[in-house]
Amino acid sequence: MIFDTDIFIWAQRANDKALTLMENSAERCLSVQTYMELLQCAANKNQHKYIKDFLASFGFLVLPFTENIGHRASIYIEEYTLASGLRSGDAVIAATAVENNLPLASSNTKHFKMIKELKLFSFKP
Repeated sequence: MIFDTDIFIWAQRANDKALTLMENSAERCLSVQTYMELLQCAANKNQHKYIKDFLASFGFLVLPFTENIGHRASIYIEEYTLASGLRSGDAVIAATAVENNLPLASSNTKHFKMIKELKLFSFKP
């Protein structure tokens, strides 16, 4: 399963449902886009270390940005941004999930629901 950035935010707020979802997932992945978003929100090096340690403690795999992911994300932007407001970061996260044939867990399902080939897991905090 790929986890959207919002799930990590819930987990950092000690949300039991988010932590349980992570613990119970056989495969724990995140897009490099999510990884960058998490680090970007850190205020200092201690928070960077905390994020990296958290990901390591759960055994998360950061999935790289590939040519196919970039191509698919650009198609999603062309198809959906005018009608639904799809943003580039979300397009990359969705494309990463689809290209790796993994479900995406998010509590922001409105960002992704229009992408038909995406296996979307709706998280309710």
